[in-house]
Amino acid sequence: MLPIILASSSTYRRQLLERLKINFIATSPNIDETPLKNEQPQEMTKRLAINKAKALTHQYTDHLIIGSDEVACHNGKIMGKPHTFERAFQQLKDVSGKTITFYTGLALYNSKTQNLQVDCIPFHVHFRELSDAAIMRYLEIEKPFDCAGSIKAEGLGICFFRAMEGSDITSLMGLPLIRLVDMLENEHILIP
Repeated sequence: MLPIILASSSTYRRQLLERLKINFIATSPNIDETPLKNEQPQEMTKRLAINKAKALTHQYTDHLIIGSDEVACHNGKIMGKPHTFERAFQQLKDVSGKTITFYTGLALYNSKTQNLQVDCIPFHVHFRELSDAAIMRYLEIEKPFDCAGSIKAEGLGICFFRAMEGSDITSLMGLPLIRLVDMLENEHILIP
């Protein structure tokens, strides 16, 4: 069995992958995540997932490397990570009562055979009407400034949802485990 590398510095992705009870090493791929001009969100997340996985091939030449990237989209526009309280507040005000789509790109790269599997998993979130006070409390408690669309679904962010649609709730959290299990099985890694 080839050793598994998670090309990510995200604690959220690391915690998700730990659910599969497999041994892995998490390493930051350190890539440029700037969107390309006119790039669609689905294509961007796949490109970045591939780039993250392939960025580590010089260090890990005989491994299975997992890359993942997520964006939140509203009205066809990428929302991104807010990084500040003010931007997070505005993002949440903008999606109040509306539906946004999270796209999560996933790549599994076999650095020994150069076999690449890649996919993009969409997940739709329908938001409740959000009051300024609720948004302020949420931001003060959760501090989701490193989360796409300012939503930490594994925490209090779930309180803002009216409904969800998608094939894999873990895609909303940044690493689609259902699709990853399929990819790992294609590489003869059986889970559990």
